[in-house]
Amino acid sequence: MRADHHLDIKIETAYLEGQSDPNSERYVFAYTVTMRNEGRIPLKLMTRHWVITDSNGKVQEVRGEGVVGEQPHLKPGQGFRYSSGAVIETPVGTMHGSYQMRGDDGLEFDAPIPAFRLAMPGVVH
Repeated sequence: MRADHHLDIKIETAYLEGQSDPNSERYVFAYTVTMRNEGRIPLKLMTRHWVITDSNGKVQEVRGEGVVGEQPHLKPGQGFRYSSGAVIETPVGTMHGSYQMRGDDGLEFDAPIPAFRLAMPGVVH
């Protein structure tokens, strides 16, 4: 990835107590992604790839076109924000992945999404 192709990605998470059922090993989390094109070339988000792992080591992989039904096209300096969710069987887990991007110059690259934690409040100190 060159300096003219740079996507900044930030993640916030929240535990959704009202949708979770610990007695049934169902823990629901929302995550909000804020991305910003910090490069010099317009970028389009083509596909996503997520790896979701619970604390038992169970892995779910999610692949698909765009995010929340959209393939945002970001001009330099432009941002996009969306929220989605994940369901795991333990009170703690992690997610990481990548967005497959295409620059208006034709260059395709993966924008990595570093691992972030999904955690029910009070479980992790």
